[in-house]
Amino acid sequence: MPWRERDRALIDAGIALASELSLDVVLQRIVELAVQIAGARYGALGVLTPDRQAIEEFITVGVTAEERAAIGDPPVGHGVLGVLIDEAGPLRLPDIGNDPRSVGFPANHPPMRSFLGAPVVARGRVFGNIYLTEKKGAPEFSESDQDALVVLAAQAGIAIENARLYDEAQRAQRDLARLGLLEERERIAKELHDGVIQSLFAVGMGLQGIATATQEEEVSRRLEGAVEEVDRAIRDLRNYIFGLRPGILADRHLGLALEQLAQEFQAKAEVITVLDVDAAVASALAANAADIVQLTREALANVGRHADATTCRISLRRRGEDALLEIDDDGRGFDVAVPHTGMGLANLEGRVVEGLGGSLTIESVEGQGTTLRALIPL
Repeated sequence: MPWRERDRALIDAGIALASELSLDVVLQRIVELAVQIAGARYGALGVLTPDRQAIEEFITVGVTAEERAAIGDPPVGHGVLGVLIDEAGPLRLPDIGNDPRSVGFPANHPPMRSFLGAPVVARGRVFGNIYLTEKKGAPEFSESDQDALVVLAAQAGIAIENARLYDEAQRAQRDLARLGLLEERERIAKELHDGVIQSLFAVGMGLQGIATATQEEEVSRRLEGAVEEVDRAIRDLRNYIFGLRPGILADRHLGLALEQLAQEFQAKAEVITVLDVDAAVASALAANAADIVQLTREALANVGRHADATTCRISLRRRGEDALLEIDDDGRGFDVAVPHTGMGLANLEGRVVEGLGGSLTIESVEGQGTTLRALIPL
């Protein structure tokens, strides 16, 4: 890949990391970019469990679903993959078969000759590894391929670290609630809202006035950009006050958040998206809005990446004493009995069961679409 295109691809990876909240989607995109940039036939990224004894996520590019199923369990960090983890440095081999450390790959793994790998590291901690095999059009990967892979591996490490830190923060928040500290949090929230947010709002208004008055187009454009950043900071601060994710959940309006999410998905994925939300149910679920929006975001990411759908529906209604969130599409569907690690279905189930105390079912018919149903206690 030419240098300019390679730099552009690396920048795209950074943008994806900054704008996408779903860890599965970010990691999938990073592996895809690594394969594209280095010209590899096959790429994979393994995420270690916190105790570093096993692989909890294994994302691949360059194999079909049938080939992925035939591979079986992912490698557990022995051989050259263990070297990446233990030595925390990149490894480039012209012929992996000639290296005595080449052990531990599953018997049905795609054939490999040239190999390039790097540890997934953030703040000195190894979270896993990313590797590429079979350089196209050349006998081995280049040093520039290695440099690019190291950058992408670092970005993957940041994404994994952020996801785990967020999970820790959520657990800490639940602990604080159990300790009866909600009143103190509300007091701090009020002070932030009445002080910091109002000051930021005043700054934004001042910048807006200057932008309107100036005759310099470039100055006006820069000021408008600064105003947008101030507005974003205000929205994020409001969400952090209520313990919610930054972005679209300002002021706990779950219905509006889902509406904006549907609009953004339709524009980005070019999938006609219909929203059906019972306002009373959305209001009753306000305290769980962050988890519900993230659940919906991850489900839509799966639709956009895997379903090849033309239409999608998001529904939030009451069913007895529970709320029912349904996300269905008219896409290609899949066999729910076959493991699909890269789709993050286990993460979706964990978010519903552990985060919301509910239950999750997924129905899919090949060629007819998929329906995700989350039953959430009200």
